Amino acid sequence: MKPSEYDLDEPIAAIATALAPAALAIVRVSGANSLSLLAARFSRPDALARAPGNTLVHGWIVDGTGTRVDEVMVACYRAPKSFTGEESAEIVCHGGVAVALACYRAVLGAGFRPAERGEFTLRAFAHGKADLTRSEAVREIIDSRTDAARSAAADRLAGSLAGELASIRDLVVRSLAAIGVEIEYPEDEETVKGSFDAAPVSEAAARLASLESAWAADRLVREGATVVLAGKTNAGKSSLFNAILKSDRAIVSSAHGTTRDWLEAEVDFGGIPVRLFDTAGIRDTDDAIEAEGVARSRALARGADAVIYLVDATRGTDAEDEAFLSSVREKTAAILVWNKADKAGAGDRAPEGAIPASAKTGAGISELVAAVAAALAHDASPRSDGPAPGSERQRAAISLARASLEHALSAERAGFPLDAVTQDLEDALSAIGEITGETTGNDVLDAVFSSFCVGK
Repeated sequence: MKPSEYDLDEPIAAIATALAPAALAIVRVSGANSLSLLAARFSRPDALARAPGNTLVHGWIVDGTGTRVDEVMVACYRAPKSFTGEESAEIVCHGGVAVALACYRAVLGAGFRPAERGEFTLRAFAHGKADLTRSEAVREIIDSRTDAARSAAADRLAGSLAGELASIRDLVVRSLAAIGVEIEYPEDEETVKGSFDAAPVSEAAARLASLESAWAADRLVREGATVVLAGKTNAGKSSLFNAILKSDRAIVSSAHGTTRDWLEAEVDFGGIPVRLFDTAGIRDTDDAIEAEGVARSRALARGADAVIYLVDATRGTDAEDEAFLSSVREKTAAILVWNKADKAGAGDRAPEGAIPASAKTGAGISELVAAVAAALAHDASPRSDGPAPGSERQRAAISLARASLEHALSAERAGFPLDAVTQDLEDALSAIGEITGETTGNDVLDAVFSSFCVGK
């Protein structure tokens, strides 16, 4: 079912926490008369049905026969002071999978239907508790993979983007109002021509451009990057992989060709979520399986956002290393690591630009992480403390609004009638409204909320 097809009048329920053993689990309900309905499956029905908003009620969830299911605390919320804007409750039960499911089934038996994806957040949006930027930020904060991504999403959830867009909208509305008065009640033709004030429109366009610029940096923090560890056999890739992860994920051996396929792991490189790949050593081999691993290593390196190329510092580089680095640098950033630099005199022979490091001692790893993060962010605008779009949908609408404002400015300078300028300004307002949800169609709502998890 599409979000636009949800029946927002029906009471709904969902398990809001992961179905996995834990200390606690939460079953969430929302909708008209939720507390009265839930009271039919509660050991203290009168206490729950009459509970004031923002209070906790202790008791037992019971099934249809009155048999106790689990001892719980119920957090009660009265409309409109709830997440959804409706009467709602959160049942905090013990965190076993079986008990969470049993509580959920008992609740469904009281007259609730299973919630669809994102339906709780959609109801918050429908009842004016959150605009669309805050609604999308709910999903972003759940999906965030680093503290930097979480922080950016939390800012949007707190309304930073919505507040900036409201301020920009006010600038455009002010210009539209001034034009409208002069068009409707002109004293003379010259008065109408001079009624357009370009300053607020120019400011609005500039602020929209700043939001677009912030998108590239925030996108990197949100979506992450792919980084590949490459190098000849025994250069120390697997050891460095383990050292970065601080875990023995990869098998380390002095035997050539130990790594025959790639391993991957999620790591945080200076706030950028990175999928780090440990790959097979680059060399010619008659072993068919190892040769396939080498081919995969080359393919991964060609498609990566950055490559960390390791060289055994006790051996140095040769023509084969230089050829591989040259081919990689045609398409992506490559960082040369002078590994095993802890061995006597090896670190002193590092070429210019290489990072001396030791997977064994950990020396140079922090410098390497910083260098990779800088390389990944090279084409992105510097991150700022200001608001930024949180999705491609938002960025595209911001771009459209900016383009409309710039067209309005150029049209006025070219002497076009103010009716044409007004149309551009109204188009900009419509694009801004699409970001916040004021002028958003059902197809956009479907795309946004269908990507949420059930229970959120």
